Amino acid sequence: MSLVEILRVLYDDVLRHDPSDPGWPQRDRCILSKGHGCLALYALLVDKGYVDADELDRFCRPGGTMGGHPERDKVPGVEASTGALGHGLSIGVGMALAARAQARGSRVFVIMGDGEINEGSVWEAALCAGKHGLDRLTAVIDYNKIQSAGFTRDIQDLEPLADKWRSFGFATAEVDGHDVDALRTVLQAQPLDDDRPSVVICHTIKGKGLPFAENDPKWHHHSSFKPDILEAIDIALGGSA
Repeated sequence: MSLVEILRVLYDDVLRHDPSDPGWPQRDRCILSKGHGCLALYALLVDKGYVDADELDRFCRPGGTMGGHPERDKVPGVEASTGALGHGLSIGVGMALAARAQARGSRVFVIMGDGEINEGSVWEAALCAGKHGLDRLTAVIDYNKIQSAGFTRDIQDLEPLADKWRSFGFATAEVDGHDVDALRTVLQAQPLDDDRPSVVICHTIKGKGLPFAENDPKWHHHSSFKPDILEAIDIALGGSA
């Protein structure tokens, strides 16, 4: 839920893409490095016409293409198979270097979770991006302050987060990750600097839109729901239950 507005703005207002030709060489690339957030991505891919809506009913079921982590070549529009956390930025660095070598104008956006950036591979990739001045690369951080085992401040405090990215050579912006207008302004302005990679730190709320789940680490993952919870979710999302 913390990702919805970020992805909505990217696919509605920012990315250069063509659902009729997912492999179009000139497209912008969007990598969902925090692959466990795939339901938000799937919803946008369905909305844009990459995938038939019926596939959502087969999510994580035999015969379906939409698994618990997105897979390239199974789901049209998915740029990289992710979910083994910490690898998306490295893939994005490679894509940005390829775009430069091929003189393409493609931009690369990599969406990461705040818990994910505990991974050392993220910072190795950041060093490489800074070294090569990859201005077509933008890291987007879903900074909801919660990871799988609890609050990030208790597990591995990330602050001062913006300063960390600056020290790795990134132009840095911070934004309310649920403010569509603010997101549109900063994401349409990419790159922030013509000589450096960019990072956009999106301050978000885990479980946004579900009052009983917001900012509660226990809601990081659920595999099943009791009928009363399903009813509450439906009401919170505007249904009649």
